[in-house]
Amino acid sequence: MNSFAALLRLALPIVIVQVGIMFMGVIDTIMVGHLSARALAAVALGNLYFWACGIFGMGVIMALDPVIAQAVGARDEVAVARGFQRGFLLALLLTAPISIALLFAEPVLRALGQADDVVPLAVSYALLCIPGVLPFLAFTVLRQTLQAMELVRPIVVTMIVSNVANILLNWVLIFGKLGAPALGVAGAAWATSAARWLMVLILFAVAWRPLRGYLMPVRADTFALAPLGRMLALGAPIGLQFQLEYGIFAVVGLLMGTIGTVPLAAHQVALNIASFTFMVPMGVAAAVAVLVGHAVGRGDAIEARRAARAALVVGVGFMGLMAIVLLVAPGVIARIYTSDAAVIGIALILIPLAGFFQVFDGMQVVCGGILRGLGDTHSPLVANIVGFWVLGLPLGVWLGMRLGHGPAGLWWGLVVGLAVVGLALLIRVQVRMKRTLKRVEIDDADRDQESGIRGQGVTG
Repeated sequence: MNSFAALLRLALPIVIVQVGIMFMGVIDTIMVGHLSARALAAVALGNLYFWACGIFGMGVIMALDPVIAQAVGARDEVAVARGFQRGFLLALLLTAPISIALLFAEPVLRALGQADDVVPLAVSYALLCIPGVLPFLAFTVLRQTLQAMELVRPIVVTMIVSNVANILLNWVLIFGKLGAPALGVAGAAWATSAARWLMVLILFAVAWRPLRGYLMPVRADTFALAPLGRMLALGAPIGLQFQLEYGIFAVVGLLMGTIGTVPLAAHQVALNIASFTFMVPMGVAAAVAVLVGHAVGRGDAIEARRAARAALVVGVGFMGLMAIVLLVAPGVIARIYTSDAAVIGIALILIPLAGFFQVFDGMQVVCGGILRGLGDTHSPLVANIVGFWVLGLPLGVWLGMRLGHGPAGLWWGLVVGLAVVGLALLIRVQVRMKRTLKRVEIDDADRDQESGIRGQGVTG
């Protein structure tokens, strides 16, 4: 029971933070939607391109999950400081390639066949998001570090204040209030970049006392190339996994657009619902990565197993309940989003399919968090490639485009892909828990301090 209590105490604030981050995007969309349909499409497209460029960097920084959580569990204060400082160094190094990628927004979007009247505004939005790249990555460093230390209250406070500030900034810069010029789409981009800087500054201010000792003084070994390379090697598979998972839904969206506007709209409705419910198991995954990492650092295989089991029960159980809701009441849910009868008709097919993959979606993200806490970042990447890109996408294209099942066929590909990924990672968790658990080796000193312990299977 203690494992469930510890998990929920950490996961619930993280879920609030995840919802807060998502809510900022929702507010941006709603407010810019009052300008015009073209402005709304431009911000959506520009934001899509930003995440396509930036999600890899965010994933790389999540190497901090096992590094810092395991160091906290081992009470290795020096390793915590090294990991924290190297996280900021990685953020600085990743800012350059992400910013350069954003500079190529126009040729990429035009090559993807996007509407000529939307591309210039979308490009403007993407370019004006470049000043927000560094704080976007720095916030991720702060968030992952504080979560690993189980200090989540400062992050929650930051998200609440930042959401209020984001609404105000959008109102002022988009519509030209309080004497500011009405910048429209450009105002939304400036507001987004400003909000990202504000998030970092607020979080630093709120959490400065517990973080100061790990940030100051700057350690000379922070800049050692070999350990930095090991952190990059640990985080790169996470970044690639995020990139590919984001990519599969983007590709399905593009394919849906080739079928027609109405199927694309229905796809967005179903995907938005699935994304919202996904915030809960995603928060559970972040929490269990910390708890498993702590257990590995302490050399406690039994607690690692208990934390993993609790996370699977909570994460998969919640998604099971959501699956029932989506299967039972798709019409009620669809009508919340739209009154268009044609869109509702296709959504009535896709929302139950979203219900089918809820359980597997929860399973794969929670198992990914468990494996991240163990320091295994390669298995989720391999499962993602095989499940989504080797099996799921070809099957979806075959069913949807070749056999004529349309949107439903494409989504059945997603269901199969998620099922393969989820079940593969569940098996991988059980196998890894039966092996000797040891801390990830970043610095040479870690090899002298690591503790090898024999675990037991999560599923019994």
